[in-house]
Amino acid sequence: MILTIARHELRRLFLSPLAWIILAVVEFILAWMFLQHVESFLTIQSQLLGMNGEYGVTEVVASPLFGNAAIVLLLVVPLISMRLFTEERRNKTLPLLISAPLSMTEIVLGKYLGLYTFLLIQLLLIALMPLSLLAGGGLDFGLLASCLLGLALLLGGFAAVGLFMSTLTQHQTVAAVSTFGTLLFFWLLDWARVGGDGGVLPYLSLLNHTEPFLKGLFDTRDVVYHLLFTATFLALSVRRLDMDRLGG
Repeated sequence: MILTIARHELRRLFLSPLAWIILAVVEFILAWMFLQHVESFLTIQSQLLGMNGEYGVTEVVASPLFGNAAIVLLLVVPLISMRLFTEERRNKTLPLLISAPLSMTEIVLGKYLGLYTFLLIQLLLIALMPLSLLAGGGLDFGLLASCLLGLALLLGGFAAVGLFMSTLTQHQTVAAVSTFGTLLFFWLLDWARVGGDGGVLPYLSLLNHTEPFLKGLFDTRDVVYHLLFTATFLALSVRRLDMDRLGG
């Protein structure tokens, strides 16, 4: 049933003009940034030749592109996720959904997988940009894979937060703004760092656990953080729907 709900949610996304507009706008913005990075690489290419191969097209073009993509997607994911449950509430279909012979976990995971699949399609389209550079040279596939993994984990957290916020209200605007505010809060928690000292708040920063992937550094602690972050908001979503069912 989880896959059935996921397919239904993905189909609903692609039937929405907003989803297609978001796909097009994100690709346009990132394509422009990608071309700017390529132009910068061509400008400094002769200087990079004397650096013993420490930097190449992957470091100068691909890695910054995925960093830009993280920021752009932080802005647009709330627009995609805002309708997941708010639409159900507005159309008065949520009571029917939660009274169906399905567990709240199945409903949440189904809707989550539908949204996450859409975001992974967006990520795949973004990945085609640096892969196009293979026509003129080589790429550091290790760094490229690290960037893709980091962004995929990050998008998983984005989707979980968006889904949870959509369970709290029937107003799409409120869900979108709440999602954006929450994601921005966790993204900027690193600013709580005082001098060179660490702390709990900087450790909870999404940015702190995403940047290493963009540099080609794989740390299982970063993977665990992203998985726990996602699982926490999914669990909160299940809990919220359980409250709705018991309250009904």
